[in-house]
Amino acid sequence: MSKTAVAVSFDNTENAFAYKSDKELKKAHFLFSSMGYQALVKMGTRLTPWAIKAGLPIKNLIRNTIFEQFVGGETLEETARVAAKMKQFNVQVILDYGVEGMEGEENFDHGTNEFIKVIEYAATQPNIPLMSVKITGLARFALLEKLDAAAATKSGFEGKVHTEVLTAAEKAEWLRVEQRIIRICDAAAAKGIGVLIDAEESWIQDPVDALTMQMMEKFNRKRTVIYNTIQLYRHDRLQFLKDSFASAQQKGFILGAKLVRGAYMEKERKRAAAMNYASPIQPNKKATDRDYNAALEFCVDYLEHIALIVASHNEFSNLYTTELLDKKGIPHNHPHVHFSQLYGMSDNITFNLAKSSFRVSKYLPFGPIKDVIPYLMRRAQENSSVSGQTGRELGLIKKEMERRKEL
Repeated sequence: MSKTAVAVSFDNTENAFAYKSDKELKKAHFLFSSMGYQALVKMGTRLTPWAIKAGLPIKNLIRNTIFEQFVGGETLEETARVAAKMKQFNVQVILDYGVEGMEGEENFDHGTNEFIKVIEYAATQPNIPLMSVKITGLARFALLEKLDAAAATKSGFEGKVHTEVLTAAEKAEWLRVEQRIIRICDAAAAKGIGVLIDAEESWIQDPVDALTMQMMEKFNRKRTVIYNTIQLYRHDRLQFLKDSFASAQQKGFILGAKLVRGAYMEKERKRAAAMNYASPIQPNKKATDRDYNAALEFCVDYLEHIALIVASHNEFSNLYTTELLDKKGIPHNHPHVHFSQLYGMSDNITFNLAKSSFRVSKYLPFGPIKDVIPYLMRRAQENSSVSGQTGRELGLIKKEMERRKEL
């Protein structure tokens, strides 16, 4: 560590919850306590989507509980209140139009226009430097699956979409997908906003990676506009990161790398078992952690040519990154280093990093309640099933409630 570096502590609850009133803190305590009951979460995640579809009057209940905790608002404009609050604590915002699972050309075109609206809005705000895009919001899932299967027959890293397997109609369809993403990237480049391309399931990821690499080659010449998301719970992704970097070096562009552990583990394992192929998932958490931290080391080593986003709720990985930077004497506000956590979770990481002058953001989804239900159900399941997550959140909230009582 450099002499001026001060170690970051993620135990400081005064920093972590300074943005929450006593009432908001008690509400968060109640919510995380509820998510500690797996049976309750299981029942809730089954019944809530059904109740919304059936038109039962539960929207206000959702709005005042889980929606308020994890979502920025129903409209783009409603996110302004959250973004303004984050700005007071030097925390930035990544906007995510949280509507999922809608297919059809009309929906894809509508989604494209919405993503561009997000970019235009972000450009008017002082602390929204990034937004996220799901390629499944622009392209038919089955089309991506067909392209991925074609890529699987090739060997080595190519960064190329293999359209030769498509029919004439499908080629025209894929061209529309490319045009949509180019429109989004063009708008982002013009407005100075970064675009994070979300990771998808392994059986559609190859064309997503190839398309993202093409966009990086086109737009990441002088600064980073496009970032790919790399899921290190896959055993092949550390090598993929290195191959992506080699390709970026060869073609002369900056590699944008958002590092995550991953979001589809159960689904991936289940499909691999059902279809009798080797699971792409790491054998255990230790292997995932090892590769994640190795990926951090690799990115920090080549920070001049890699723009890194540490998108993690793992305290060690975040702390380890700060130590790597301090060891190399890299300033905390280096333009190629950004940390991010989901809104409503791991405030102890986000706000303590911000207090130490690191560039850090909250990933903030928004959208109509009925449309963000899949996202909310995942957050509930994650907090219920991730070992120690709810306990850690609750412990920190209780610690801060006690601290405030003693003042």
